[in-house]
Amino acid sequence: MMNSKVIEQKLIKLSHSSFRSKFKLKMVDKNYITKIGLDGIEKHAYDFVEKRLAPLNNPKDGKQTPMRGHPVFIAQHATATCCRGCLQKWHHISKNKQLTDKDKDYIVTLIMTWIKINYSKGEKND
Repeated sequence: MMNSKVIEQKLIKLSHSSFRSKFKLKMVDKNYITKIGLDGIEKHAYDFVEKRLAPLNNPKDGKQTPMRGHPVFIAQHATATCCRGCLQKWHHISKNKQLTDKDKDYIVTLIMTWIKINYSKGEKND
């Protein structure tokens, strides 16, 4: 199980970034989460991390995560888990190594924690 204190501290640090803090879930994202469920969203997160982030030396690194179109994509930008460069800068996960299962679990836990916090906010930000 991931240390929730580590996740909480990282989210606080990320919230101080003007770029990272501008990402919000829109109503369409929240509706999608309601339709699919948090378990379904988490499966998508693992799938995206496995296919887009885990590969070593991805030629599309830095461009593999769209800025919209799925709640996980929004969360990845908000949590600096969108590319290997951001993983290295913000999370000290070297972009020159294969992601371990522990790395993937940390990334998805961070994404899902951010999504759960933002999904529960009552704001209408569409």
